[in-house]
Amino acid sequence: MLLELAKPVALLLCLLSLLMVFHTVFFPLEDPHLLPQPHQELDDRILDSLLLLAFSAGISLIGALLFREAEPLPHPSLSSTLPLQLFYWATGIMLLLYPLASFLETHYLFTPTIHW
Repeated sequence: MLLELAKPVALLLCLLSLLMVFHTVFFPLEDPHLLPQPHQELDDRILDSLLLLAFSAGISLIGALLFREAEPLPHPSLSSTLPLQLFYWATGIMLLLYPLASFLETHYLFTPTIHW
């Protein structure tokens, strides 16, 4: 009974931690004092994102253990549980979107010329 109540809580925590990672990667808080040093701001954002990603991985792993224990014997593998699949997909999508967003921001956005 308690395990069935813990599954939605674990899934919600997994989703919220992934949202924190997404928000840190793509919507940084811009400090006007850091504008002369954009490389430092980028390094800090990447480091914060990696730390939050590790935190999210831990939450997803704990959620996966809860989901696995709720299943009847034989237990499925950890990688086939919903929290870890969400973590894998979200991480993969963010890894693809970050270079694309960085490229588009550098070369196509905020420039006065039209590139097409």
